[in-house]
Amino acid sequence: MFERYEALSKKLGIDHSVLLGPMDLVSGGKLAAAVTQAGGLGIIGGGYGDEAWLREEFSQAQGARVGVGFITWSLSRQPHLVDVCIEHSPVAVMFSFGDASKHVEKVKKAGILSICQVQTAEMAREAVAYGADIIVAQGAEGGGHGIACGTLPLVPNVVDAVGDKVPVVAAGGIADGRGFAASLALGASGVLLGTRFYASEEAIGHADAKRRIVDCKGGEETIRGILFDMARDNVWPSPYTGRVLRNDFSDRWIGRERDLLQHLHTERPRFLEARANHEFDTAPVIAGESAGLIHDVRPAKAIVDDLVREMSEILGYAGARGPRDAKAAA
Repeated sequence: MFERYEALSKKLGIDHSVLLGPMDLVSGGKLAAAVTQAGGLGIIGGGYGDEAWLREEFSQAQGARVGVGFITWSLSRQPHLVDVCIEHSPVAVMFSFGDASKHVEKVKKAGILSICQVQTAEMAREAVAYGADIIVAQGAEGGGHGIACGTLPLVPNVVDAVGDKVPVVAAGGIADGRGFAASLALGASGVLLGTRFYASEEAIGHADAKRRIVDCKGGEETIRGILFDMARDNVWPSPYTGRVLRNDFSDRWIGRERDLLQHLHTERPRFLEARANHEFDTAPVIAGESAGLIHDVRPAKAIVDDLVREMSEILGYAGARGPRDAKAAA
């Protein structure tokens, strides 16, 4: 298993096969740079696509070797953002949720690695067929959008589907070295974490959102559905649904989506105001089931260091190295 792990690290030019999930408006340049400087790969969350924000976050990364990730179906509405990314020479561009074939072709011609996040083995085979360099197998335990396939069976299924053609990275429900070790045992070459890095000092997220992640007792305090997409008038294409922490809004409307449709004229303005004011009893905190394993807000470097140390102790891996010096990491 360590051959796969080390091969992915070498492919990405990093010390540890730990990737930052490109969380929209949370994984900014400062967090991405911190993960990279800790020996992993920081990935800026390009999300739905905002050119001004994207340029600012590349600037905030201050020249560190980082990647960038997009919601593919939204990126297809403004494909020029791929060219904006190419201008900044990222290590990799990550595509999630949709056919990324045209985008993959463009970034590969520019000499940039392409990462495709998938939720089924068939999606993985399709991504490999159109040239993906790395596959992220995202289980339903993860925060944000996905499909109802659990990480534990999904990862080996995807590994078996793509064979030795491309490395597979596990995502969804991973927050510590135990999840890291389990992912490698399942055949993954590395891990991608979102929620754990949301609760980091460098993440853009509001302090109260981070506190709610830390206070979460377990995965049962999250829900998966379309309530929040309905409230913000941004319903995703089927079959994707989103996982968030439960709050007063979800407790009121879960299972009553049809009723919510009848009340959107009053609920939507209230929801949008709450989101603007960081009122998380109504606005969502996008987080996965791993929130129950997170007990503090820490620097990104400490998170990466602990992940690698715990994984190495569990699996008896003696090859873990410290992060590169500042010059090499930049």
